[in-house]
Amino acid sequence: MDTLEINWVELRERARQSATKSYAPYSRVTVGAAALTSHGTVVEGCNIENASYGLTLCAECSLLGDLTRCGGGELVAVAIVAGDGAPLAPCGRCRQLLFEHGGAKLLIDSGEGAEPKRLDQLLPDAFGPDDLDTRSNA
Repeated sequence: MDTLEINWVELRERARQSATKSYAPYSRVTVGAAALTSHGTVVEGCNIENASYGLTLCAECSLLGDLTRCGGGELVAVAIVAGDGAPLAPCGRCRQLLFEHGGAKLLIDSGEGAEPKRLDQLLPDAFGPDDLDTRSNA
């Protein structure tokens, strides 16, 4: 899919709307994510905090749940925003999770007027599903 076919304005707006559904009573930092899939559908997610902080789910985790619920596909482009609407880069854990479902070519929104970044720029030399067979002891 060509980057010209990606409606970044719509993805950012859907991410902003998703952020309004966040459960963030501890940090009070709401985050939303919206992604375009290879099937042409848009999936969304929001952060879900937990009193046991390590169990908190980032918006990207929630987005991947929605991806699975909607029938899967490969992620093509993703916008992640804070509650104030400003773009956020995914954390390290989420970069790995996004790699699993979008690969190195997944486009990450950098905000209005900025070129999106490919995931391999944010997560160089990523370990992914293709590495499992070549690294197996069996």
